[in-house]
Amino acid sequence: MNLLNLLNQPSDAEIQHQIHFQMLIILKSFTAMLAGDGGLESVGELTAALVETPASDRAAKSLKSDPESSALIQERYIAPPHNLDMLLQCPPDSLGRIYATRMKTQGFDPDLYSHMKIDSDASYVEARLSQTHDIWHIVTGFDVSPVGEIGLQAFHLPQFPYPLAAMLIANALVSSTLLAPNELPKLIQAIAQGLEMGRIAKSLFAQRWEEGWDKPLSEWQAELNIRPIC
Repeated sequence: MNLLNLLNQPSDAEIQHQIHFQMLIILKSFTAMLAGDGGLESVGELTAALVETPASDRAAKSLKSDPESSALIQERYIAPPHNLDMLLQCPPDSLGRIYATRMKTQGFDPDLYSHMKIDSDASYVEARLSQTHDIWHIVTGFDVSPVGEIGLQAFHLPQFPYPLAAMLIANALVSSTLLAPNELPKLIQAIAQGLEMGRIAKSLFAQRWEEGWDKPLSEWQAELNIRPIC
């Protein structure tokens, strides 16, 4: 390392300042969500802060232990934007047709990931997860209700140590316990279902879904060892 590079290295104080700053953002977002702010802005803020933490680096490292996932990460594979109108031309029972129909019906934007900067393995993993999040919903059968969302987050954890999933589950448990205790049994059941499904399923992160839009959804599920939530 030459002198110029050495001088450009952050000091311990600068590193600690950055860590504290990220922690404040994480706590701010987490607290806002506890207070009932379930909007995309708070989730996005939490997501962006977590990407800068060692926990996200560990998640990416864990995924790279799988050859197919590692290839995606090294390639920085991001599929072209999902053209919903084109996907509606896929066969009726296909992943592409079902995905496009659901996205249109629910009014969801398939390109929420497009603003995300990719400059590390961790940031790539987050961008790819964002691009395919609603595909995971369809493949697993978890709906987009608050309980269904947490069930899907639980699915992630046996597959790789995804910090956002852990934070969202923790937030939901605290919020339900304090503000909606009657919902707690359903939430716990969804978490248990997600954990078990994720444990026995093949890696969802490793899939190049967009190269198999025409494949029947049931075939995808069988290949990945997923019995979807009804």
